[in-house]
Amino acid sequence: MGQHQRENLAPLHLHIPEPKFRPGDKADFSDIIVPEVDAIARPDEHVAPADIHALAYGLVRVLDDENAATGSWNPGLSADTLRLMLRKMLTLRAFDDRMFRAQRQGKTSFYMKSFGEEATSVATTMALHRDDMCFPSYRQQGILITRDYPLVDMMNQIYSNRGDRLKGRQLPIMYSAKDYGFFSISGNLTTQYPQAVGWAMASASRADTRIAAVWCGDGSTAEGDFHSALTFAAVYNAPVIFQVVNNQWAISSFSGFAGSERTTFAAKAIGYGIAGLRVDGNDVLAVYAAMQWAANRARTNNGPTLIEYFTYRGEGHSTSDDPNAYRAAEEYALWPLGDPVERLKAHLIATGEWTHEQHEALVATLSDEVKAKQKEAEQNGILGHGLHHPFETMFEDVFEEMPAHLKEQCAQMLEEQHDKFGPEWEAR
Repeated sequence: MGQHQRENLAPLHLHIPEPKFRPGDKADFSDIIVPEVDAIARPDEHVAPADIHALAYGLVRVLDDENAATGSWNPGLSADTLRLMLRKMLTLRAFDDRMFRAQRQGKTSFYMKSFGEEATSVATTMALHRDDMCFPSYRQQGILITRDYPLVDMMNQIYSNRGDRLKGRQLPIMYSAKDYGFFSISGNLTTQYPQAVGWAMASASRADTRIAAVWCGDGSTAEGDFHSALTFAAVYNAPVIFQVVNNQWAISSFSGFAGSERTTFAAKAIGYGIAGLRVDGNDVLAVYAAMQWAANRARTNNGPTLIEYFTYRGEGHSTSDDPNAYRAAEEYALWPLGDPVERLKAHLIATGEWTHEQHEALVATLSDEVKAKQKEAEQNGILGHGLHHPFETMFEDVFEEMPAHLKEQCAQMLEEQHDKFGPEWEAR
């Protein structure tokens, strides 16, 4: 394309988004506006989306600066429920630490921690019904932990060992547990969004009572599947809850490349005519309240909701990532919304329902429990220490009955393996 200039017009400039801070900079989040609790009161769950546009630009909060639960969004959870929520988040944190260490020890090839984002999987799951269907991204292992999926089975999948229910077919951390309402994780970004909408539409068409909830990161909102899903959900009034975990970063790209410089991610709901909420993602009570509100809307045929959790990824994107290469040091420590675990702990202590001593004892207990589960899982083998599943299993579980051409290919493979390795291979 040739260059065309007119003397009476200034030349155009292409805008390239740039994060506020880079390595070596001092992070300063003073420009982030944290509104007062109940700056926008909780609306009726049957409200028309057009009447709550302000909620897509505000910030739903329950815990105030003194760690008290106040305001109309306060879900009024019991102390026992809050202690359970704290236990689940601490279990997730202990699990992440052990599996991160296992990757560094060469026991698995890959892992992703959810440090700083625990509320977005634990509190949300606790607000759902046990049989609601979850369509996670790859940082929502807290869903399985909250639903009491066996930790050993999660570790078996990470190690791709003999105990792996998925028989080594999925990359580490890409779990699948239909019996726990946990849809298979895909490494392709945002494929779960249209899948969740399709599931929700099917539930509605069958006059079921179950709803769907789906998660993605801020960067994934730039994918076409995200927008296709919102279109279908709006047209068919699907009982689905869209969740965007805005943790400020994709891999090494900040959220501006997905559009955060222009508006909030919750505001994307407005163009589709669906309800949008922007929530303090490090306030477990606010996260729970928002999910409960959206779930009640979906169950009463009031349609989908898009929730943005405003949070921060405390550590690297994965074990393959070094955040020190692209963001300022100590950003998480300076994040104005704090840490979800520490905030819930502080709330329970402030209300006389918890102590520092109890907290430290629970952290130690959970660490020991997760360590014991790790030893149990490693009895089934670790990644890279030999073949843990027979070769022929790669042909299984695709069709209800294996077609003739796959049987033929499987037989040919086994014959070639026998010819190459002999009886020792058959006795594996």
